[in-house]
Amino acid sequence: MPSSPSSPNEPDLIGLGRRAREASRQLARTSSAARDEALERSAELLDQHAERVLEANATDVARATAAGAEATALDRLRLDRGRLASMADGLRQVASLPDPVGVVTDGWVRPNGLRVQRVRVPLGVVGIIYENRPNVTSDAAGLCLKSGNAVVLRGSSSAIASNRAVAGLMREGLGKAGLPVDAVGLVEDTSRESAVAFMQLEGLIDCLIPRGGPSLLASVREHATVPYVVDGAGNCHIYVDRSADLSMAESIVVNAKTSRPGVCNSAETVLVHRAVAEAFLPRLAAAMPEVELRGDAGTRHVLPEALPATEEDFATEFLGLTLAVAVVDDLDAAIDHIARFGSGHSEAVVTGDLATANRFTAEVDAAAVLVNASTRFIDGEELGLGAEIGISTQKLHARGPMGLRDLTSLKYVVTGAGQVRS
Repeated sequence: MPSSPSSPNEPDLIGLGRRAREASRQLARTSSAARDEALERSAELLDQHAERVLEANATDVARATAAGAEATALDRLRLDRGRLASMADGLRQVASLPDPVGVVTDGWVRPNGLRVQRVRVPLGVVGIIYENRPNVTSDAAGLCLKSGNAVVLRGSSSAIASNRAVAGLMREGLGKAGLPVDAVGLVEDTSRESAVAFMQLEGLIDCLIPRGGPSLLASVREHATVPYVVDGAGNCHIYVDRSADLSMAESIVVNAKTSRPGVCNSAETVLVHRAVAEAFLPRLAAAMPEVELRGDAGTRHVLPEALPATEEDFATEFLGLTLAVAVVDDLDAAIDHIARFGSGHSEAVVTGDLATANRFTAEVDAAAVLVNASTRFIDGEELGLGAEIGISTQKLHARGPMGLRDLTSLKYVVTGAGQVRS
């Protein structure tokens, strides 16, 4: 698909992509200071126009409520002053981070005198397709801009008013900093047809990043013709080992399950060593009475009130106050269970034994593994990356929380003094 200049008023996806492509070329000539200024200006605008954004969000929430949206979906959609302030602070944090663009990752000199370097460069145009969460609009745009990329955002119909308000302020911030406003574009057609067309903007989108549930990821795998990074489902496990401090384990599981159950880094399954099941499971159930427990036979022997768990339960990302529980005989059984049902997102072990911790981190195949800590820490900001653009569960290009460096590629720069190949 060509990327020749187009009218700034061209309304379709191709026009949006072309304008983003042109903006990405202009961004490649800008300084880190100029991009940081755009982020600072955008953060100021989010603070100054909070009421505008919250009014737009209230419209979205009211529409979603009337349509019967579930509580977890409404939680992901809803903004308040605290969340909006966090979005602005996230932009400021990204502005303060080191710029990856232009960093020389390595270099060497060949025997013929050629000097070879590998240098980080922007991807170009990043497409983000996502559901519900309007904070993604500023998070993704901020990270893309900092790393020298233009971004085209395609949110869901449920958040269109919120996304329009946030993206509009981001574009205004770019203009105030003297940068091309089309470095942030928003697809306002939220039909399924436009989503498929968005995934097929070959020559205009360099990398597509989906953020959403299984149906969105399945659609990307079926329809996308542009390169994409899978922001996978979060069927996260916590294994409570026989040597675990049970008070610590209780605190970690309660945090991982209940602090924000509708996000991908919340725990969905707890595996408990048989040696501590009778001591641990009753205290866990008492600590979070609001959570529906679905257990295997070993769990229900200790907790008869737990509902029977099916294989489907162990494979499900509940995104709500439901937790699958299984009693396992040993570490091998826990690792086997995770290998069978895990989604490759984040897996945790609570243990007092160093050998167990080392085996777990070495043998569990996931983008992130944790020892004696909540899965909720697998988040770009919590790991010091600034606001993340997604959590990749694939193994090529990027894996785990994706920060600035993951929005760049590498370019070979070879400098000579007239050398020719013999």
